[in-house]
Amino acid sequence: MTGRIVQINVSPGGVPKRPVPRARVMRSGIEGDAHRDAERHGGPDRALCLFSLEQIETLQVEGHPVEPGTLGENLTVAGLDWPRVQPEDFFRLGDEVLVHLDKAYLLDRAPSHEGTLAEAIRVTAEAKRTFTVEDIQVRARRLLDRAAALGTTAMRGHVEVDPIVGLWGVEAVLPLRREYADRLDLQVCAFAQEGILQAPGTEALLREALRAGADLVGGCPYNDTDGAAHVDRVFALAREFDCDVDFHADFADEPVHRHVEVIVDRTERHGWQGRVAVGHLTELAACDEAEQARIARRLHTAGIAVITLPATDLYLMGRRDTRNVRRGLTPVKRLLAAGVTVAAATNNVQNAFTPAGNADPLLLTYLLVVGAHMGGETDMAAALDMVTVAPARILGRRDHGLAVGCRADLIVLDASTLAEAVGGLPARALVVKGGRVQARVGC
Repeated sequence: MTGRIVQINVSPGGVPKRPVPRARVMRSGIEGDAHRDAERHGGPDRALCLFSLEQIETLQVEGHPVEPGTLGENLTVAGLDWPRVQPEDFFRLGDEVLVHLDKAYLLDRAPSHEGTLAEAIRVTAEAKRTFTVEDIQVRARRLLDRAAALGTTAMRGHVEVDPIVGLWGVEAVLPLRREYADRLDLQVCAFAQEGILQAPGTEALLREALRAGADLVGGCPYNDTDGAAHVDRVFALAREFDCDVDFHADFADEPVHRHVEVIVDRTERHGWQGRVAVGHLTELAACDEAEQARIARRLHTAGIAVITLPATDLYLMGRRDTRNVRRGLTPVKRLLAAGVTVAAATNNVQNAFTPAGNADPLLLTYLLVVGAHMGGETDMAAALDMVTVAPARILGRRDHGLAVGCRADLIVLDASTLAEAVGGLPARALVVKGGRVQARVGC
């Protein structure tokens, strides 16, 4: 049980500023029949995500009990004394399910002038010709350090594999999985950003990346000459290596690609339910309500998760609109209502795809509140799930939560209400990974 919670007793009430509706965040945030689908999606059915410290009566990690009355002064976990924290602070758990580690911090050499997706792909491809293994590692470490300090305890990092950079991204990032193991759990996705059919040699490189130790394969059908064939090649690799699949798909203002239908078909055909995620999916927002509902039902039935990327999508979408500029986000609330697992992720940090950002998962909840109209109490709880429960499910972290047997990956937020936690960009008072303090901020 090293680094795991062996005992936790939680008071059901008595919190003056109750942070959540009674059953909302203490569950996975999925209602009805969808709640039973959680295990199929690779995550816990009941993840306890957010508590006021006043609710925690006892907590024991690695044989170190925390008794009532000591939470505000001398919290002992894994033999370490935590500094003073206030009883209104929160525990929170956080996972990051999609970050391009190899493309982070490129704005100085590949700036955004037009602010379009086409420009971002073009200037980044040019910048990749200057990459080295060492360069990628320096920028990836900078991002990993920042994410870990902000409370990310697990991450899926995408690295591009193509004839431009070969396997440099994989060679740079795979060693970081071991280097950062005590701070975060890192999955590596070998990603075909430049296409497969239009970039001969990419399929063989993806196979080499998976043989070298990449955890899963990723595809980008909207950036290829034949999107359906691209999806088929990615699934063929996934079946060959028995790994999960992560697509960037249907990334436009209008429904011009509709590759999500192909992805659903192949997921069901190959029995890959619960092992597929689709990022962006902005085109779905341009469909009428009936079509959105139909696609949402298909995604739910196929066990496909959706990852909204609010910083990137808000920046790049709607560029041709001259009035009533659209937000360009996938219809998050309609997908959630259909029982689809929906996560939010950073995607890019300070490059032409997303010139802003700092790998803070709570920046994502802030953007969801204002960009996806998630300002009500129930919606805020769902937004929190999108950076906690849903990413854990997509990453296959069955030991995620505040419950016996779960890893003691804990975060204390300087917040006293759910609204402050989700929309106030609170400081992280403490970050704990595996029962050991990794960062102290503002204490």
